[in-house]
Amino acid sequence: MRYVIRPMRLADVPQATEIDRECFPTQWPTPPYRNDLLSNRLAHYLVAYEKDNHTASIKEMEQHETRINRFLEGARRLIHPKGASHSSQRIVGVTGFWLMAGEAHIITMGVRPSYQRQGIGELLLISTIDLAMTQHAEVMTLEVRLSNSAAQALYQKHGFKKTGVRKSYYNDNHEDAAIMTTDTLCTASFKSQFQLLKQAHIEKMGGS
Repeated sequence: MRYVIRPMRLADVPQATEIDRECFPTQWPTPPYRNDLLSNRLAHYLVAYEKDNHTASIKEMEQHETRINRFLEGARRLIHPKGASHSSQRIVGVTGFWLMAGEAHIITMGVRPSYQRQGIGELLLISTIDLAMTQHAEVMTLEVRLSNSAAQALYQKHGFKKTGVRKSYYNDNHEDAAIMTTDTLCTASFKSQFQLLKQAHIEKMGGS
């Protein structure tokens, strides 16, 4: 596949923050990626990167490099000395959840606007569910704008159901949010359907 999922690293924080600002320009603040990566064991983040675009990604990173980015890079090397090459990758999507009391609550999921409609969002969602399962989550939850029917359809496809509404949840326009929750992840029926959807998406994106 052209796009690959891996755990987020400290060197990815500038690009992850950039993606949040591109996807959710009216929603602040962005998730506390750096603090979560360093000290929050409840937080789990993944990124999607474009594996065939290393040259372009290096140039972009150089253009956006600042003193804080260099600090983050130095900290990342101390913590992940074997992962130095990852800083050159073009991050195109990010997702993450907090795992508390058996519930994996998705707190962010976004794809750069110029990379949308290529299946990356679904790839991120599948990878997030996969990771939640490996972390022994019992259920997954999230909030989504009531007006975002496309996102709701994707979540419903992967087993999320509307279970409630949070009134005036979004501070930019006070739009309500639909609360969506899965059935128990460890049931045979959920696992079976998930594996079918996962394999179908891998084949669709040219994987094996």
